[in-house]
Amino acid sequence: MQINFQTFTVNKRFPLTISRGTTAQTTNIWLQIAQEGIAGWGEASPFGVGNHRQSTEQIQDSLQQIIPIVQKFSPWQRQEIEAVLERMQVPSAVKAALDMALHDWLGKRVDLPLWQLWGLNKNAIVPTSVTIGINSPAGAKSRTRDWLEFMDVQLLKVKLGSTAGIEADQKMLLAVKETAAGKDVFVDANGGWSLTDAIHMCSWLADLGIKYVEQPLARGEEANLAQLKKHSPLPIFVDESCFTSADIPRLADHVDGINIKLMKSGGITEAMRMVHTAKAHNLQVMFGCYSDSSLANTAALQLAPLADYLDLDSHLNLIDDPFSGAVVENGRVLPNNLPGLGVKHSASVA
Repeated sequence: MQINFQTFTVNKRFPLTISRGTTAQTTNIWLQIAQEGIAGWGEASPFGVGNHRQSTEQIQDSLQQIIPIVQKFSPWQRQEIEAVLERMQVPSAVKAALDMALHDWLGKRVDLPLWQLWGLNKNAIVPTSVTIGINSPAGAKSRTRDWLEFMDVQLLKVKLGSTAGIEADQKMLLAVKETAAGKDVFVDANGGWSLTDAIHMCSWLADLGIKYVEQPLARGEEANLAQLKKHSPLPIFVDESCFTSADIPRLADHVDGINIKLMKSGGITEAMRMVHTAKAHNLQVMFGCYSDSSLANTAALQLAPLADYLDLDSHLNLIDDPFSGAVVENGRVLPNNLPGLGVKHSASVA
């Protein structure tokens, strides 16, 4: 099969601030495989978690190394390709792009959307949350109003873990709650709290009716999750602490759910494994994203009927998304009925 890729840069309508910094622009990779006159598409987007970083440059370098090896295979040989990528220890974002493209090719080859090929129920897809980044109370109110005007918001994800401390977190959250009265809210600290602050905040958040808290402690502090769970009245989800299905068994007794992202997991194949592993451990499942375009988020949506929560809103905050695929309907982001991922190229890629 033929494989090629190119970069494209996307800009956020509203820069997103989390505990680790602010993102306004990213340069992602559009990967294409072709065989039998059919093209499969995938996306790799850069991300960083603590000292684990996958930059655009690293992704490009890895692709240049592995393409001569992988292109000898057929798109039907996904298991063999996965074994090669694992043996070469390529970045998970590279695996994700290739795995996405192979699935897209398969769906187009049999002329079915992936969700239908797998027998999933599109009507079971839950509403997506929309994200409010760390901000001043006034800024958080303004951003909340923007989202409420943009779509029928059902659930808000509020980023906390401010470097200014938990008092700043509390003031910001109260501002969001006031502006979005009656809406469900959950909190993501992105590992920005100490254990002491996390215990305090979980109790305070529970009194406000917050649904759950995501990644209260930093990656590397998983040993403290047991103590936090003992004191927390809220369900605890992990994101940065959980990359693949292999991470789930050691976390299962100390958390209530996991956030699956295609860039972390290495693609749809591993994401499916993570869903089944999590469910076997009685954990809930969320699908999330980084600075992904409609290409990667529409790919994640193929598995969305299996999710308890969705946080797939990054493409909704882009002013120059070159792809289209997912559709917004009553607060839900849904895959369409086109074959494969159902993604089209909607603008020039630069």
